Amino acid sequence: TDSHLCILAEGPVVAIHHPEAVLERMDEWNRTTHGGSGLLERVRRSEDTVRDAERVTLDFLAVHAVPGASPMCGNSICQDRRFLAREMPDLEKFFHYRNLDVSTIKELARRWAPDVLAGLKKTSQHLALADIRESIEELEHYRRTLFRVG
Repeated sequence: TDSHLCILAEGPVVAIHHPEAVLERMDEWNRTTHGGSGLLERVRRSEDTVRDAERVTLDFLAVHAVPGASPMCGNSICQDRRFLAREMPDLEKFFHYRNLDVSTIKELARRWAPDVLAGLKKTSQHLALADIRESIEELEHYRRTLFRVG
């Protein structure tokens, strides 16, 4: 996005293959959520590895951002950052060390301005691109209502 949260480009969407033995160890919530969204079927059919996903994402980011300049952004991204540090270290290093965690703003709003949360509508599809878009929309909501910008 730009500084006004306008989407400039959307990155690649990659389902990383995992063997059935790994998928069978998922708990009920994950099987239901990711089965219902179609993600599990995409994972089963995919031939992409973690390295493939890291490479195409880095290729995309290299066109749109300067290494080390952009913070990671999204909801509850500490989990994402841990995953990247473990599984996609080059991608994790591409980002600035700072995070822009929308969940932090939500928690502050819940405590200091709970009325701001009343106008917030989330679908929680649990698909990467949809979740990214939803985080941008949520941040835009806080920008307008909590920070009163734009």
